[in-house]
Amino acid sequence: MIRDNLFEPIGHTQALELLMSGNKRYVDDRLEFSVDIVGDRKMLAQKGQAPFAAILGCSDSRVPPEVVFDVGIGQIFVIRTAGNVADASTIGSVEYAVDHLHTQLVLVMGHQKCGAVAAANSGGDYGPNIGAIISEIEPSLKKARSGMGAGDENDILRKCEDENVRHSAMRLAESAILKKHLDSGSLKIVCAKYNLDSGKVSII
Repeated sequence: MIRDNLFEPIGHTQALELLMSGNKRYVDDRLEFSVDIVGDRKMLAQKGQAPFAAILGCSDSRVPPEVVFDVGIGQIFVIRTAGNVADASTIGSVEYAVDHLHTQLVLVMGHQKCGAVAAANSGGDYGPNIGAIISEIEPSLKKARSGMGAGDENDILRKCEDENVRHSAMRLAESAILKKHLDSGSLKIVCAKYNLDSGKVSII
């Protein structure tokens, strides 16, 4: 399934199907997306943008959303931060995609072996800026550590990665602007995780 019209309105159910079918092509090593790059670039410059999904993902260079979901320019609105954290600027960016560009699907995507999560787990002084990212992850780390033994570091990291995605999704859902769209049914926020080994995106 490939989106043919860059400006056709798409609901969140179809949007998620588009993302997951694109990821399956990526996993199967049969990327099909082909576009008239010059033509699309000129059309998007003239008409603006209507991305069918917004992706909040990690800045990790191994997880490029446009490749992972087999889409081209103008298709998805991507916000990337280390640790896929939902700070004020991130939430504002998602609000813009939903409230102004009428995007109906927000996918919060973490990934396996996240360095920001590992840094939060290791502790230490990373300075004020990286420290601000780690502070966003710490509630998820505390939740992941709850009830787990000291020898379960890998399990703690995996659990924290998942909890951190859910925490960012929760932070987005608390936005008054996004809540309005969630309550009306015109928006869906979905949690997902990317596997570095297989390339597969799974809903969590």
